[in-house]
Order: sequence, then structure tokens, then C-alpha cells
Amino acid sequence: MKIAIVTGAAQGIGRRTAEVLAGAGYGLALLDVQPCTATIQAVKGLGAEVEEVLGDISDEAVVARAVEVVRGRWGRADVLVNNAGISFIAPAETVEAKAFRRVLEVNLLAPFLLAKGFGAMMLEQKSGAIVNVASIAGLQGISDRSAYNASKHGLVGLTRTLAAEWGGRGVRVNAVCPGWVKTEMDVADQAGGGYNDADIEAVNPMGRFASPEDIAQAILFLAEPERSGFVNGQTLAVDGGWTADGSWQSLRLRKR
Repeated sequence: MKIAIVTGAAQGIGRRTAEVLAGAGYGLALLDVQPCTATIQAVKGLGAEVEEVLGDISDEAVVARAVEVVRGRWGRADVLVNNAGISFIAPAETVEAKAFRRVLEVNLLAPFLLAKGFGAMMLEQKSGAIVNVASIAGLQGISDRSAYNASKHGLVGLTRTLAAEWGGRGVRVNAVCPGWVKTEMDVADQAGGGYNDADIEAVNPMGRFASPEDIAQAILFLAEPERSGFVNGQTLAVDGGWTADGSWQSLRLRKR
């Protein structure tokens, strides 16, 4: 049995990814700051073995505990999905250092700590895959998201660096870069009044948000060597063509 670690597993992309991996036969370690009760029930219903580790993954002690839980239960780690992240929307000139630092801790430092801990296990095995959930905000600039954009650009850079270091030792590292996804995070962000559904749907060539399922299936593709065994150090935009479209708005919408 292959073992996958999924962070941010209580809801949204993390929960759906855990379900998809369970359906593909993986045992699962689920990490979050909040209980993963619904996710655990769902993956157990699919026949998966599961462990839960609660805590702040930017804390080295929490990461070390997660590594020991996985090592003690299964003795191996095949896939790490660095999905957990936080959003922060504010004009750059108003962002305080404490808030900026916290976004980097969760969105960039934590994936590094997890990659370091579980990557060591994978390097011992000479096999494994790490999938970092970045964002199209890691590929281009988006206003009022200086901390978030910086963290996701950093995660793309980390992905490429680890791929270069570890690819020859059997561990592939890639990233998915979702466009806007309809999740609990989107609901919270929209509640701040910065954008609405129409804003996202109008700018996306496919005219809709991504779903957690869209992202989970891309993660499964990058996780499995049978599907993507020679894919390493890549950023897969799962954005409906958002980053490919340089059209102006009237041209984009003319044929809708």
C-alpha cells in the first residue's frame, strides 16, 4: 500500500484530494489545525487506513511528530501534498510585517519543513513524489495580495529547486497552480467585498471557477509515477486558461 500525506485536509482542496487518493488505494496521514472529522469518515468509507495529526505545520515540532506518526504506522511515505495555506488580502502599503511573516510561515516555510521531513524518508526509499499546491498567484501578480503572491512565487521556486536536487535520487517535486477555486477560502475572501463570482467567471476563458475535484485530479496525476514518471520541477496551471489569455475584456466575452 502506498502512503500519502495531505495538509489542509479538513476541507476544500485538501479534503477532496484525500478522497481521490483514498479511492486510488492510498493510506493517508491527514494534517490540519482543525479536526478532519468529515474527511476521515469519507476516506474510511473508501477503505483507506488513516492517521490524523493536528497542529500548526509551520512549527518544526508538529512536523517532526507527523513524520514519526507516519514512520511508526507505515514505515514509508510515497506522496506529500503540501496543500495547506492561508489567504491575506490588503493593499501593500497597509500590510504589517507580522501579517506578512505569518503568510510566509504557513504558505512557504511549512511546505519546506514538510518536504524536508518526508523528503528524507523518500530519499531513503529512493522513490516518492511531492506535490505543492501553489497558485496562479505564483505565476503572475494580483493586486492586494503582496504577501500571498510572494509566498506562492516562493513555493514555485522551492518546487524547482527541490526537483533539481532530488530528481536524480528518485524523488520528483512538482506544483499545481490553481486558478480561483470554489472553496471555503473563496467564501471568506469574497465576504471582504474585494471581488465576486462574476469577476472570476468573466476573466476565465472557461467561464467558471475551478472545483476541488479539478485540482485533486491534477494532484493525483503528478503524484503517481505511472502517470507522470518523467515530470519533475514543473508548475501545472489548472486555471481554465486564465494565465494563457491576454485578451481584453470585450474580446474575451464577445463569443460567450
